[in-house]
Amino acid sequence: MRVLGIETSCDETAAAVIERDESGHGRILSNVVLSQIAEHEPYGGVVPEIAARAHVEALDGLIARALDEAGTPLSEIDAIAATAGPGLIGGLIVGLMTAKALALAADKPFHAINHLEGHALTARLTDNLAFPYLLLLVSGGHTQMILVRGLGQYERLGTTIDDALGEAFDKTAKLLGLPYPGGPAVERAALAGDPKRVTLPRPLKGESRLDFSFSGLKTAVRQAATELAPLSDQDVADICASFQRAVADTLADRVSRSLARFRERFPETAEPALVVAGGVAANKALRAMLEKLCAENGFRFLAPPHELCTDNAAMIAWAGAEHAANGDGDSLDIAPRSRWPLDGAAMPLIGAGRRGAKA
Repeated sequence: MRVLGIETSCDETAAAVIERDESGHGRILSNVVLSQIAEHEPYGGVVPEIAARAHVEALDGLIARALDEAGTPLSEIDAIAATAGPGLIGGLIVGLMTAKALALAADKPFHAINHLEGHALTARLTDNLAFPYLLLLVSGGHTQMILVRGLGQYERLGTTIDDALGEAFDKTAKLLGLPYPGGPAVERAALAGDPKRVTLPRPLKGESRLDFSFSGLKTAVRQAATELAPLSDQDVADICASFQRAVADTLADRVSRSLARFRERFPETAEPALVVAGGVAANKALRAMLEKLCAENGFRFLAPPHELCTDNAAMIAWAGAEHAANGDGDSLDIAPRSRWPLDGAAMPLIGAGRRGAKA
């Protein structure tokens, strides 16, 4: 089957066509992404109104391009999938309404996809990975450890109790006067820095719970920058290197405990796997640490290609294909959701997909 996917949850406008065969193997026929970095750079972050307007202006053309590159007219598409949440509500409305209109006009099945599920299932598209497996989702809006049992079966083992890791990277960059987007800027600066110069905390390290916390680390960076001010280029590089090392040490502790938990619960799994997804997964230093950690613990490490780690429509189309193959479908009256936890049964925490929830 061939599925058209649409993604407009934040600041990338994307459309893609994927193909899924009867054995469950996938192939990307087109994957078009238009970044809005230039539009948001003057503000140092994503402006929801600007993002929504940019989606409106670009989406129709991107869909046409995706279909053309895939060599597949809309009449030969078997289903249409679009991100319905979580994300910025204005952008979600643009993508969801466009997908509904196409599905109605072309009489195609429609699938409303959870953006996080798109990340969770990407490794099945790229590597045909079997269930169950662990997912470390690290992005600007989420930091979660998720047990992926099967399609639609997701258990949140841990989540951030304050800031998402991508947000911590972005705010650290902004504090140090680095350009937007902050994550890649911090990573580049860290290459020239001394990771031992600045003493920073490792939040929740050693605790049995599998949650994450980065607010205190971000505050410690601010304090260090204040003490060293005025900052030289070397000071900035050293702070970035120290911050990145603290993040790596914290993730190593949290992830190693999650790997052990998986082993306890699924001892029969011959080749357990850890999948890392989300924009922060593109960080080479963090990838290297996670890959080493998996090798030491007998886990297979899977990180999708960079273009599939950040927001894209191929993962949305693939999630739609998985649900279509399972006989699932959605009605056209489904509404967008700015907050949509992947594990609906988990205790609501900020960072788990519910705004302002109490622990």
